[in-house]
Amino acid sequence: MFDKIKDTIVMAGESLKEQASNLGDAAKEKGYQLIEQWISTLPKLEAYGFKTTYFAFNLSINPMLEVEMQSTAAAFPMGRVQAILEENKGKTSPVNLVFTTLKTTIQLHERARIAPIDPLTIKIRVKLSPEIRVSYGDPILE
Repeated sequence: MFDKIKDTIVMAGESLKEQASNLGDAAKEKGYQLIEQWISTLPKLEAYGFKTTYFAFNLSINPMLEVEMQSTAAAFPMGRVQAILEENKGKTSPVNLVFTTLKTTIQLHERARIAPIDPLTIKIRVKLSPEIRVSYGDPILE
């Protein structure tokens, strides 16, 4: 499955280069590099126990990669999240961004005194600046 996703991204990247002629070369290259960096991170996140449940690529002046990954809340207690962050310490990487966001979400959830709700969802939007959202449960309104 990952090979198909990667092939799709390669083809989309080629289309991006053709269709985004209005963008400066530096902006185009930066956007493509960011998306490639996150694409190479997805197998790492899956190795930690997340399953990809949604994948989309939007081709426009500002290309965007959107991915949702899910797991159970019990699979990521604070101790495990801390261990993963320690394992990746000193690296500014997408893995660190995801697990730092997860850690903060867990802390806020605990302060609210709400029991974790399944599924635990990581939603990643990569544009020229990435956006990461962590949630417990399925939202009623999007």
